[in-house]
Amino acid sequence: MTVIEVGNVNHPGKVRYVDAEKYNAMRSAFLEVLPKTEPGLTIAEINARILPLLSAAVFPGGAKAGWWAKTVQLDLETKGLAVRSKGSPVRLRRS
Repeated sequence: MTVIEVGNVNHPGKVRYVDAEKYNAMRSAFLEVLPKTEPGLTIAEINARILPLLSAAVFPGGAKAGWWAKTVQLDLETKGLAVRSKGSPVRLRRS
């Protein structure tokens, strides 16, 4: 298994190592659905749009897709590729 380093916007400077294949598959799907314009999408909207894009070989039956989506979300925010729009609920868009 190949691993990749990911960050967490809520814990600056702390990194975690995760499965690169699953991370990259989720990252591709996440960025594909993430809009560039305000107000962005809610986490629920993102998760619903991601599921059909995921490979059944990597995420059989969508297993653990929610955990991977959150991991990718926090990493993309750390790297400045995704930003939260103001207000509630949390909405994300590309930076």
